[in-house]
Amino acid sequence: MSDMSYLSAAGLSSVGSPTLWAVTIAGVLALLVLDFLVTRRPHEVSMKEALGWSAFYVALPLAFGAWVWARFGSQQGVEYLTGYLVEKSLSVDNLFVFMLLLAAFAVPTVLAQRVLLFGITGALVLRAVFIALGAAALQTLDFAFLLFAIILILTAVKLLRDALSGHEQEVDISKMRSVRLLRKIMPVTNEYHGTRMVIREHGRRTLTPLALVVVAVLATDVVFAVDSVPAVYGITEDPYLVFATNAFALLGLRALYFVLHAALSRLVHLSYGLAFILAFIGVKLGLHWAHGIWTGVPEIPTLVSLGVIIGVLLVVTLTSLRATRRTGPGEREVVTDRT
Repeated sequence: MSDMSYLSAAGLSSVGSPTLWAVTIAGVLALLVLDFLVTRRPHEVSMKEALGWSAFYVALPLAFGAWVWARFGSQQGVEYLTGYLVEKSLSVDNLFVFMLLLAAFAVPTVLAQRVLLFGITGALVLRAVFIALGAAALQTLDFAFLLFAIILILTAVKLLRDALSGHEQEVDISKMRSVRLLRKIMPVTNEYHGTRMVIREHGRRTLTPLALVVVAVLATDVVFAVDSVPAVYGITEDPYLVFATNAFALLGLRALYFVLHAALSRLVHLSYGLAFILAFIGVKLGLHWAHGIWTGVPEIPTLVSLGVIIGVLLVVTLTSLRATRRTGPGEREVVTDRT
């Protein structure tokens, strides 16, 4: 049985034909190569450059969404746009952790976008793996939707607990397991050497701090992939749309970082909003699972989900800006000892 027919038999019909999958993956790879070419010469990113690339990476997914809507219908179009909005929201939280890591490792400004690009590439690879595993789970496990719902609700509870605790915490790189392991394997220099991650010093191959920060960023990608993939599967069961929303949400993070760098610390209520969104999608998934067993159980339409997500993001943004206007930017707790 072909992949497409297998998906259809499992109730996971996909808008992505093999040709469309190939074209999309090739397009994502081309954009990654373009970003690496742009960052091949370390330089400080101007606001004009960051805004230009950010506008491009906002226009591109919106244009793609319009094409999906015109080509496959309003249902798929709404699913794509809602999934993209969820993934973009979660990627902003991802970006905040990247900001803390760059500060903790004292990454030179001229190297920041190269580190971000490695993080984005790692996130894309990891999410592709999790998307494939998620599709396989939905095909073979009757309770997969319930499992995803539990993961999202538990994540929402943790986010809410961390936000309510009000504990300020900075990244402690000495406690990160990935960094400790790397330092045991190879020596590390005290200074950055441009974009080089390995140099020869005193006759030995030695890592630079750039290698450590890249590994730390990649390690955090694993945590975010576990949360984000079930979230978007709560919006659409189509693996192609899941991949597209993740890819477009991540590709623009390099430029968005420099646009939002100052504003990120002001989004003090973002964790509350993300906790609500993840819990809402978890409930949506739970109802979807229950509806498959008891048809009388209602389901939450995707269009309603889109309205709820937009409303929550608007509320937490406005309340964050109002709170920080009175008290100044605050700190959000970020737990990194799992990496």
